[in-house]
Amino acid sequence: MEQSKSLVVFEGKEVRRTWHQDQWYFSVVDVVGILTDSSVSRRYWSDLKIKLKEEGFEPYDKIVQLKLLAEDGKLRETDCANTEIMLRIIQSIPSPKAEPFKRWLAQVGYERIQEIENPELAQDRAKKYYELKGYPQDWIDKRLRGIAIRQELTDEWKTRGIQEKKDFAILTNEISTATFGVPIKEHKIIKSLDPKFGNQNLRDHMTDLELIFSMLGEKLSTEATRVKDAQGFAENKQAAQEGGSIAGRARVDAEKSLGINVVSGKNYLDLQQKEGIEHQKKKK
Repeated sequence: MEQSKSLVVFEGKEVRRTWHQDQWYFSVVDVVGILTDSSVSRRYWSDLKIKLKEEGFEPYDKIVQLKLLAEDGKLRETDCANTEIMLRIIQSIPSPKAEPFKRWLAQVGYERIQEIENPELAQDRAKKYYELKGYPQDWIDKRLRGIAIRQELTDEWKTRGIQEKKDFAILTNEISTATFGVPIKEHKIIKSLDPKFGNQNLRDHMTDLELIFSMLGEKLSTEATRVKDAQGFAENKQAAQEGGSIAGRARVDAEKSLGINVVSGKNYLDLQQKEGIEHQKKKK
């Protein structure tokens, strides 16, 4: 992995990280050292692990040792944690620098409770996030409509015996492949997205036409699932392929009639980069 990608800046200091099991893992001692200003961050982390265990959190079940570049230029094993576990560790650090994260976690938890009581709040917040990222309003409207259609489909799958996360991913890929003529992984590559990064959501980089055909494929798959009364993975897969194929034929017809390509290399990474620059300016 390129050195520039193996580091992330946090509080003006560098934190080592590595890609493992389809997600980023961060050096625990690096984050602990930054938040505590400890001169011996490894010893602080050793003591903190005992405290975490006393709180009922088993760090040895959550922390993995991965090889990261050390100060001597060699790869050495060090304790690493993913984002979720890293945030849990931060909660147990009694430091003024950790307090903003604790308040943020409390706010996020409160918002999730609100959304359970009133699901419309989740959509309102999603709309606000997209607006802050600079997406056009008409695009946001389509994206939110697509989320609703997607939710309808996944709810239908759940009632028909689809529970495993990998099965949802397979069915989704069947629809997308039949709709666009390329699997999700290849569609990401066309848009210059890295297929291994789950945080780069393909739909967040779709054009208006791609969003519309994506919605069509999933809506038709929902209808096919209901008409066929699909049960279990095999039948739902067949319904997904049928719904996607109908949308795919519509895409091909549109491309031939209008002389266009629905699958586009355009993405919205420039908006995300702009957001990051603006955020850094505000911090200064």
